[in-house]
Amino acid sequence: MDFQKLLLDIGNALSSEEVKAMAFLCSEPLEGKAGLAWTAVDLFSRLNNQDRLSPENPHLLIELLQVTQRAPLARPLEPLADSKVSTAARSSISPFRKLLYNLYEELTDDDLNKVKFLSSKQLPRRKLEKSVTTLEVFVEMEHIGLISHTKLHTLKEIIQQVCPILIEKITQFEANYIPEIIHGAQEEALARSQDKQLALDPMSGEKTPSNVLKVISVDDCEVLLSGLSTEMSGPHSSEGAVGNSNVNELLSGEQASVTPHSNLILKAYPMARRGFCLIINNEKFSQSQKYLKDRQGTEVDMECLDKVFKWLGFQVEVQNNCEGSRMLSLVRELSLRDHSHTDCLVCCVLSHGKEDGVYGVDGDVVAIKQLTEFFDGTNCRSLAGKPKLFFIQACQGNKEQRAVYIESDGPSQNRSVVQSDAVVIRDSIPADADFLLGMATVNSFTCYRDKVEGTWYIQTLCRNLVRLVPSGVDLMSILTKVNADVGQKTNSTGNKQMPQPAFSLTKRVVFPVPNEPPPEL
Repeated sequence: MDFQKLLLDIGNALSSEEVKAMAFLCSEPLEGKAGLAWTAVDLFSRLNNQDRLSPENPHLLIELLQVTQRAPLARPLEPLADSKVSTAARSSISPFRKLLYNLYEELTDDDLNKVKFLSSKQLPRRKLEKSVTTLEVFVEMEHIGLISHTKLHTLKEIIQQVCPILIEKITQFEANYIPEIIHGAQEEALARSQDKQLALDPMSGEKTPSNVLKVISVDDCEVLLSGLSTEMSGPHSSEGAVGNSNVNELLSGEQASVTPHSNLILKAYPMARRGFCLIINNEKFSQSQKYLKDRQGTEVDMECLDKVFKWLGFQVEVQNNCEGSRMLSLVRELSLRDHSHTDCLVCCVLSHGKEDGVYGVDGDVVAIKQLTEFFDGTNCRSLAGKPKLFFIQACQGNKEQRAVYIESDGPSQNRSVVQSDAVVIRDSIPADADFLLGMATVNSFTCYRDKVEGTWYIQTLCRNLVRLVPSGVDLMSILTKVNADVGQKTNSTGNKQMPQPAFSLTKRVVFPVPNEPPPEL
């Protein structure tokens, strides 16, 4: 109670601008979540929930007060700090964040207007308004990829034009910290490259020489993927991180191997504030102008997607039984929203399908390309440089397949229980960067939906997101695991299915680990 009262007293002494500055400085320790805090109580609560602030560990708050020049407020906290902890170990604010904060303190309002003018072609119009602060401009520059702790060229050009005397601060940062960052990444990669000579026994957790081939199950491969594909965490995980290992799961045989790419440096998209997730779930086709059966079991898919993406931090919106025009209207409306405060978009379509398109419940066909074009760089500037993720559960074909409780997601001419169903990706993926199109199946292959348990693809996708996101696995690796899992499935008549992702992503998609426990599916 005494500690909470102390925090309340400190919070009452801080201005709203000082709290926002502290939240900015906390962006990396709290994976961007502190950026949402507008009061001291909110900020301190977030720090406490992340085990970053307690009577036993006041170091971060002390550092925040010192950096923001409110060191006298930290004096009551200093007796609580462990004197045995070194200064370096106490520091949780990255040098890059401190650099941006120092620039913010030195730039005048007139300087800020010049910064906005020089950045007007890259920044959304909302970020050019008079009320937007220097720190908010820096945050937006990070979100759209203009600056990072290893990418300072644009910032230097702007500061050179606005206030040349501040260039020295950036130059000192580059000299003191960028070599350290790169060296650390190289050391991490080298260690993992050397470690590939040992293979991890997924059952015992012990390492054995890699020339001893282990016979492992698909579940063991999942353990390997979860344990060895974890992305490098820490203050620099969102930009310039090393993809530390790629797990090659030889699911067609009985061996598994790990082949790290020791010199690969692949950045990740910022993912501090997720965004919207639209789920279009078409089940009832009784009013369709074409003969399309109701999609029993799709409700299970919709509920799983809803749970998983809410757990991942998205604002989920579900629209059921949409006509073709309604589907286009929903997607158009979503593209017209302001996404400048979000980092990602997800759109899931569950329906019947045909080549390059999906059906509305009225039988009208909506081209997949129409859905994605609304979000390209021309039509939705606030999502430029941010990942747009589309997951399509739909199908094509009339080839008969016999199975009990199984249906395909395609039009039927003879009311067969199972059909071939594929949406061809040709011409569907936009030419613009930063799109991912996750398809339930490749062309000419059958896609299955169980009337009780839902579709193979969506259910496998949801389960792997829940299992692998907490281990820091990137989305493309997760989708590769989805391919492997669905590829192992066989229906009662021996038919198979193989999903297919197509993408124009330029960085890794790594969802932050949620604070909440994963949902039960």
